Amino acid sequence: MTAIPSLLLIDDDSLFLQTLGRSLQRRGTEVATARDSASALHTLQHKRFDLILLDLNLDGESGLKLLQQILTLQPDARVVMLTAYASVATAVDAIKRGAENYLCKPVTATDILALLQDDADNTTDSNALQENPLSVDRLEWEHLQRVLLEHDGNISATARALNMHRRTLQRKLQKRPVSK
Repeated sequence: MTAIPSLLLIDDDSLFLQTLGRSLQRRGTEVATARDSASALHTLQHKRFDLILLDLNLDGESGLKLLQQILTLQPDARVVMLTAYASVATAVDAIKRGAENYLCKPVTATDILALLQDDADNTTDSNALQENPLSVDRLEWEHLQRVLLEHDGNISATARALNMHRRTLQRKLQKRPVSK
């Protein structure tokens, strides 16, 4: 008999929390939710979870800071970062800081249940990436994000490093990321 998997969803979007939480509960998962870092930390002090889904942007607060606190409270926690604005640079940063994985929204209950399974079969993901290469626009956006991360978010330093006008860089960064 298998234990019911437990999951903590941390996201500032209450509709997302309700929808995904309900869907996972219907599929036999115990789900707790938190809309901010304070309630997430309170919940984590009282219960251990099989998986923690953490939004990268919690109402202006960085989920990466909360990631460090989560791993301090529960060093063996399986944390997966979620974001609507994914970039290779932030994904690499999240993984380096201890996240197990990084998913782009919208994410489905099926995606989450796959994470809960101990099947470490990532070959389909890597094959999908090879079959569908990124567009030139997406590659440019990824590069801008990587260089911005290297310069600790400093727009002026990033623009100088890219030999680009600061305002041009700001316009490019304000656009939604281009799809793959």
